[in-house]
Amino acid sequence: MAKAFASAGDMSEKTISFTEVGEGLYAFTAEGDPNSGVIIGDESVMIVEAQATPRLANKVIDCVRSVTDKPISHVVLTHYHAVRVLGASAFGAEQIIMSDTARAMVAERGQEDWDSEFDRFPRLFEGHESIPGLTWPTTTFTGKMSVFLGKRRVDLMQLGRAHTAGDIVIHVPDQNVMFTGDIVEYHSACYCGDGHFGDWGKTLDAIKAYDLDAIAPGRGDALIGSEMVNAAIENTRDFVASTYAPAAKVAARGGTLKEAWDAIRAACDPKFADYAIYEHCLPFNVARAFDEAQGIDTPRIWTAERDKEMWAALQG
Repeated sequence: MAKAFASAGDMSEKTISFTEVGEGLYAFTAEGDPNSGVIIGDESVMIVEAQATPRLANKVIDCVRSVTDKPISHVVLTHYHAVRVLGASAFGAEQIIMSDTARAMVAERGQEDWDSEFDRFPRLFEGHESIPGLTWPTTTFTGKMSVFLGKRRVDLMQLGRAHTAGDIVIHVPDQNVMFTGDIVEYHSACYCGDGHFGDWGKTLDAIKAYDLDAIAPGRGDALIGSEMVNAAIENTRDFVASTYAPAAKVAARGGTLKEAWDAIRAACDPKFADYAIYEHCLPFNVARAFDEAQGIDTPRIWTAERDKEMWAALQG
C-alpha cells in the first residue's frame, strides 16, 4: 500500500458538468469530486452542498448564474463533512440548514474532520485561506421539514443513518427528484469512515420507495430515469454490503484489522477498483467496518493522528 493518501497525488482539475435533472433542478458534478445541487424556486435559489472552499463554491455559483439571476436564499447541507460544508460562506444565503444530528456532529467532530480531510484532499482545499471557520446552520430539524421557494415545495428528510448519523435527503415533489448526498453514489466509491453499515441498506430502501425520476447523487454523474436511478441504488447497496460482510467474518473469528483489509480487497477490488476515490476510501471503510462488526455503533472520530495510526496498522 502507498504511504500517502491516494487522493493526495490527485492534483488535476476535473471537468465540470451542469446537468438539468428536472425543471429548474440541476446537478453540479465533477468526475467523482463532491457534487452540489441547485433548486430554482419562484423568487430564489436553494443550493444543496456547499463544496470544500469558497473557491469551489464560486464554480457552482458561476453555473447557477448561467441559468438564473435569482438570489441564493438557502444552503442545505446533507451532512457535516468538511468537503461538503466549508464553502458555504460564498453563497451569501440567509438560511443554512442541517439536521439536528449533523449540527451536533459539527460541534463534536467538525474541526477534527476538517483537519483530517485537509491532509487527505489537498486539491479540494486549494484556496483554504478564504474559509472563515466551521460552517454552522441557522436552522436545524429532526425528521422532516418543508421549505417553500414560492410555490415550489422542497422536503428535507431524515430517512435513516447511512453515510453518517445525520444524513438528510432533499426531495422536490413536483418533479419527483431527490438530492441524496453521499447515501447514493454513481461509479464512485462510498466513503464509509463515518458510516452505519447495518442501517445503510434500509435507508436505500426508503429512497427507492419514492420511485424517483432522477437523483443527484453525492458523487458521480446525474441519474436520470428510473432504470439509472435503481441501478445506482443497487450498486451502492452492493458496495456497502461487499465491504461489511468480509469484515464481519474476520471480526467473528477474532482476526486483525490487516486481515479485514485483505478480505475486503479480495471482495471489492474485482468489482469496484476502477471507481473514483476507491483507493482513497478503502482504508477508512475497512477500519469502520471492522469497528462496527465488533459492536462499536458510534464511529470513532477521525483525526490526522488516527489517520496515520490506521495506515501503519494496515501496512502491517
